[in-house]
Amino acid sequence: MKWITRERPKIDRIACPWLIKHFVDKDAIFIYVPFSQVIEKARELNAIPFDVPDVELTHFGDQCTFDCIIKKYKIEDPAVAIMAVIIRGADTDRHEIADEAAGLWAISAGLAHNITNDQQLLETGMIIYDALYSWANHLYKQKHLKNSPFENLLHDVYTKFLKTKTVNKKKIPDWVKGLKEIIQDQVDTQLTFDLKKISNDLALHPSYLSREFSKYFEDLNFGEYVRKIRIEKAITLIQNSNYSLTEIAYLTGFSDQSHFTRIFKQHTGNNPSLYRKNFKKSNANTKGK
Repeated sequence: MKWITRERPKIDRIACPWLIKHFVDKDAIFIYVPFSQVIEKARELNAIPFDVPDVELTHFGDQCTFDCIIKKYKIEDPAVAIMAVIIRGADTDRHEIADEAAGLWAISAGLAHNITNDQQLLETGMIIYDALYSWANHLYKQKHLKNSPFENLLHDVYTKFLKTKTVNKKKIPDWVKGLKEIIQDQVDTQLTFDLKKISNDLALHPSYLSREFSKYFEDLNFGEYVRKIRIEKAITLIQNSNYSLTEIAYLTGFSDQSHFTRIFKQHTGNNPSLYRKNFKKSNANTKGK
């Protein structure tokens, strides 16, 4: 069977083909086309569309297309269930739900940057998901430090002594002010948040910044806080500009409108179009009084 989706895959659009090949359709053929052509080409080629809006196999709620395929085809493999959480976290920018999600995103983004041919990218990506499946199946509970007594001792020292230190919240470090200024600058320009670059600008180690961030930023981790200010920026644009919702999604740093719509609804309780409609209605009523 032929399966079709958007071009330039990174996570879901490589993970799903891996899942389909292994558990749904071993003879599957995957086709990548521009976003605007997916539905038309699906009809023309008698192919199953996936990971695009308004089709059966796509994002739903806070789940990604990988989750949707698991549910539809009743895939009950425990290792796949472990993979699903990692893939969901990487694909929806919720790295906090799985320790491995940020790593999968970094590898996937780097792979897409290095390989411009989508079929070659798929072929290489399949190897990554074969490895992830083996890890989830056989090595899930194994830690890197497990077989290293010296590193394990250092880890114990860190756990017992360094992590027990309390933070004096009355004294806010200088880097917090600098980070707030950097984030505000990015909000007012293009919202390209790179934790490694920001860490370099502040002369801090990325792991330290990631660990300490929530203590000074509304008890949110870096990804959560960035999504929050992106939505706040989107609300400002909806209320004070004539940009289309697609343009607002782009201007606030979201990879596509469906992702923007999901995150916006999580933060406001309404999708962007309904929010804009209600705002205009409320604004009109206020002016009429």
